[in-house]
Amino acid sequence: MPDNVTRLRTPKPCPICSKPSIQQYHPFCSVRCADVDLNRWLKGNYVIPGAKSSADEDEADTPIQMDED
Repeated sequence: MPDNVTRLRTPKPCPICSKPSIQQYHPFCSVRCADVDLNRWLKGNYVIPGAKSSADEDEADTPIQMDED
């Protein structure tokens, strides 16, 4: 970042490793931490809890039938 640019917000620490974040990888400090975060999203580690819908309950109550050949 050029020296003549004034940042409007104070830098916050990286949410993965707590090092100072870098503008290029904001809000992370490096591409590694950005990839760690993406991997956590793809694995389903970040879940927003919510109420079960009626569709979820219907699927849980319906037994799975296997075709016999």
